[in-house]
Amino acid sequence: MNHSHMFTFQHVAGRLTVTLLATVLMGNVTAVAQNPQLEEKLMAVHQAQVANKQKLAQYTWQESETISIKGEVKDTKIYQVQMVNGQQQKTLVNNEQAQSGGREGRLKERVIEKKTEEYEQYGQQIGALAKQYTAPNPEALMQAKQAGNISLQLGASTVSLVIKNYVKQGDSMTMTISEQTHSPVSVQVNSYLNDPSDAVTINAQFAQLPDGTNHVASTLINGVSKELTVNEVNSNYQHR
Repeated sequence: MNHSHMFTFQHVAGRLTVTLLATVLMGNVTAVAQNPQLEEKLMAVHQAQVANKQKLAQYTWQESETISIKGEVKDTKIYQVQMVNGQQQKTLVNNEQAQSGGREGRLKERVIEKKTEEYEQYGQQIGALAKQYTAPNPEALMQAKQAGNISLQLGASTVSLVIKNYVKQGDSMTMTISEQTHSPVSVQVNSYLNDPSDAVTINAQFAQLPDGTNHVASTLINGVSKELTVNEVNSNYQHR
């Protein structure tokens, strides 16, 4: 190859490289530009949650937690709850285990207590998992966006964020947001505890206090493999 041919080859190769680089860069710019609505929604949710967290910290409330196995109620606990350093602090105020009368009933009661103890830890674990989905995490939402794991579904007065791989690889969450307040209306989740075969479904509904503070009104958590459900209901909000 003579010098003139070499120059021509290098020149063409250089132009192709520049063109390819420009195409990639423009592609990235276009990808970002094509989804400004998602960026706008996430920013609005972030701002609303920062303000709401401060307002919620001014309240105490009661949480009723009912554990059922195969549809039969085994235990109901009532907690007093408040926010401490950004985290929920729960104090047990009442524990109502299933009761039965008579000698046969007492034997049955001991079996129930033993079974309840076996499942109690599992119920606590899936309850803690649910909290990771029902307390919107702005940082996790932004990470999901950057990974391309969020899509939008527009409704009449709501918008739904459909998110995959949010807390665990392979999970999915649909968070429905009010267009007016930018706060969650509901959260539906398909996740798992230790591995995908240990499926957990979560359905949470949100409500607003008179001053506009958004909170989780109820959460139904289903540990599918163990046929165990945890039903949490929050009420009696008091300004402290």
